[in-house]
Amino acid sequence: MDRVRLDRTDLALLAELQREGRLSNADLAERVRLSPSACLRRVQRLEQLGVLAGYAARIDPGKVGLGLQAFVRVQLARHDPEAVEAFTARVNRWDEVVACHALTGEMDYLLQVVVQDLDHFSRFLLDHLLNASGVADINSSFVLRTVKQARGLPLGHLGG
Repeated sequence: MDRVRLDRTDLALLAELQREGRLSNADLAERVRLSPSACLRRVQRLEQLGVLAGYAARIDPGKVGLGLQAFVRVQLARHDPEAVEAFTARVNRWDEVVACHALTGEMDYLLQVVVQDLDHFSRFLLDHLLNASGVADINSSFVLRTVKQARGLPLGHLGG
């Protein structure tokens, strides 16, 4: 991964957009003390470089009937390229999995699963995850409450 060189103004733009991604260009320019045209050029450059990877709305899961969140650790029976590819292809088809991370250590993957309730989770586990060939073991933990969920990445190490 090639690291992109960012200056103070780039970091200020990123910080503002992480806080409030729906800012108009005029408001963003004012907050970072740039002209609107210079601000737009900077944002477009950050988009073209892939630093700004996209824009999305954060939805409250409970408000849309998704009241149960779980973290599921998965261990595969085999680790050859075909088994790994088959598992990751399946994971990418499951809407309930909102994040999947390959891990070091005893378990191979950590899935973040968001579902309606325990019945939905049970169906997901039985119909999808345990039915997926190649899964040797799983371990699930349910979220009781979210203490912190960052709205953006920590950028302090970049020296803004």
